[in-house]
Amino acid sequence: MNTPGTDTPKGYMSAAVTAAAREETDMGLFAIRDYRRLFSAQVIALFGTGLATVALGLLAYELAGPRAGAVLATALTIKMVAYVVVAPLAAAYVDRLPRRWFLTILDVVRTLVVIALPFVTEVWHIYVLIGVLQTTSAAFTPTFQAVIPDIVTEEADYTRALSASQVASTMESLLSPVLAAVALTFMSFNLLFLGTSAGFAVSALLVLSTRIPNARPSSHSKAWDRAVAGIRTFAATPSLRGVMALNLVVAAAGSIVVVNTVNYVRDVLGGTQSDVAWMLAASGTGTLLVALVLPRVLDRVADRLVMLTGAAVLVLAVGAAVTTSVAGIAAALPTGVIWVAIGGGMALIITPTGRVLRRAVDPTGIPEVFAAQFSLSHLAWLVTYPIAGWVATQAGFTTAWAALAGLAAIGAITALTIWPRAEKAEVRAAVAVAPHDETAEAGGHAAVAVAPRIGKAGARAAVAVASARTEAAAREAAEAAEGTLAAGQCACVRTI
Repeated sequence: MNTPGTDTPKGYMSAAVTAAAREETDMGLFAIRDYRRLFSAQVIALFGTGLATVALGLLAYELAGPRAGAVLATALTIKMVAYVVVAPLAAAYVDRLPRRWFLTILDVVRTLVVIALPFVTEVWHIYVLIGVLQTTSAAFTPTFQAVIPDIVTEEADYTRALSASQVASTMESLLSPVLAAVALTFMSFNLLFLGTSAGFAVSALLVLSTRIPNARPSSHSKAWDRAVAGIRTFAATPSLRGVMALNLVVAAAGSIVVVNTVNYVRDVLGGTQSDVAWMLAASGTGTLLVALVLPRVLDRVADRLVMLTGAAVLVLAVGAAVTTSVAGIAAALPTGVIWVAIGGGMALIITPTGRVLRRAVDPTGIPEVFAAQFSLSHLAWLVTYPIAGWVATQAGFTTAWAALAGLAAIGAITALTIWPRAEKAEVRAAVAVAPHDETAEAGGHAAVAVAPRIGKAGARAAVAVASARTEAAAREAAEAAEGTLAAGQCACVRTI
């Protein structure tokens, strides 16, 4: 029989250590109930939005024909204005509101607006409804993004949550056009809007069933100070200034896919409505392929290098688009390859962005910084959407794409210059020091020194448990790619 101060049998201690390690390992990201429901809401709403994106482009083409690009550019410019103006205001007041009810009400409003889209008969109807829809989305998205760090508090889990969100987005960009292409073979595109409204309705129910903590009170008392606090943080932080420049690269390349696909496929390539959806799916394929392998890469490579690599890919892809347009190469295969490259390059930049933002601020500043990124990124789209739509309509694709290529190059060079390499080294050093076993060993030795009656076996057990937890955390981080793949499979199953 063991008494206090005597050694515990090795078999018992070994079993305890094994059980502790197994418990740490088994607690994965999707074991968090509230995150699981929020992720489900995100996936369902995303797929509804994806269907609406395809339908909106086709609706614009039906109402405006060759001017569809200009109509889309105007609608998306309205969207960007709403995002740039509303998102900081939402962040300024969100800690005064019950976030669960706030998100639910916004989903309900979006449901009602989308239901009205199939009944529009004039171009200006699109502009009004898009204005209302995107105003609610501008309040919803940064609030939703800021909720995740409050629910998923571990760094490794949060990294996997970012990857899961990216995979959900990329699965949407891949599968929504495919589903739309199949649906368009036997139904009108107007019915796709009903899928969107259903997605928002289900999202509202899932958000309502989730336990969402209220935001931490902000350190800024005045609304204006709170609205611009995140932007001030961006301006004062080198890594976030780099993110601002990379936002321009993403917008310059992405606007080609979002705005020009409909007219380019229908008028230049001579494709059908389904061909438009398939070309959009090509961009989603590139994003998906990168998102599936990126978590493992981020375990070994600094965020800065990954994001700058994405910028280089996007500059080359837009340059290739200009080259094919100048050379008169109008074929689906090279266009599809360029669209795939654009999707992959965007994933290389967007996926690590949340990690960079989270490391730059303390927890009380997370909502403001996420809202600032939301507004600043869409400010870049506000610049590029008119170029892709209006300039392409008036002067042709070559001129518009050349201008966008120039903007992408400027953004990439600026990011390389203002985001110092030294900051990357500091982050990697911090990550390398944190899990070192010396802390656990010191804790074990301290326990022996303070309470010698525990015995040698107890001290060894404490060290072993701490080491097992460290190893389990390391394995969990290394298996982020598997978690990402599981998230993508979850998105597929729920969509089907």
